[in-house]
Amino acid sequence: MRQPTRGFTLLEVMIALSIMGVVLAVGIPGMGKMVFANKAAAAAQFYSEGFALARNQALNQNATSRLVLSKNAANGQFDWQVDICFPRSDDPCNEASANWSTTGVPASGDPKGATNGFRSLLRRADALPPSAQLTLTTTPTDARAVYFKPLGWVDPAMAARLERIDLTPAGKQAAAAPASAVVLTMAGNGIRCKPQAAANDPQRCPP
Repeated sequence: MRQPTRGFTLLEVMIALSIMGVVLAVGIPGMGKMVFANKAAAAAQFYSEGFALARNQALNQNATSRLVLSKNAANGQFDWQVDICFPRSDDPCNEASANWSTTGVPASGDPKGATNGFRSLLRRADALPPSAQLTLTTTPTDARAVYFKPLGWVDPAMAARLERIDLTPAGKQAAAAPASAVVLTMAGNGIRCKPQAAANDPQRCPP
């Protein structure tokens, strides 16, 4: 004879809901911290890739290149753009030069011509956490560009040369992830590091 199917009592349902509430209360904040930590790490990678791309273009194009930061209107972070310029005797490709590439037009003197020449690469910071959650500061504080020589080295002659970008969680996310930074060496390499790491930690940022 078939036994009747037993349902859940009101007490059992209430206990199950209480357990689910506790699990969600504990798990959701932890998951939120993990998601933000991943976004903060991706932000450091975003700027590290910008430095690397600018250096690689100088080497690949045998030209002067630069990485330029500009404010992202949506979240207050920095977009970056990589331009190149081909030095001439009358144009050393400095801040005042008018021969830099743009996103629409190759640099003047590009050996690949106006059709196939390199056009500047713009990467927007739309996906990064907003500045209220992740504070970005540059060293020097007013630096917004860095220039690379054709051999990939940083050009130290340029004024207000960008040397470092610090990324510090702020507001409600202040404890969700550790601070990080991207430091640019004179050889042109952008190195990700941890400003608050212990003195003997190999990932600690240089002084």
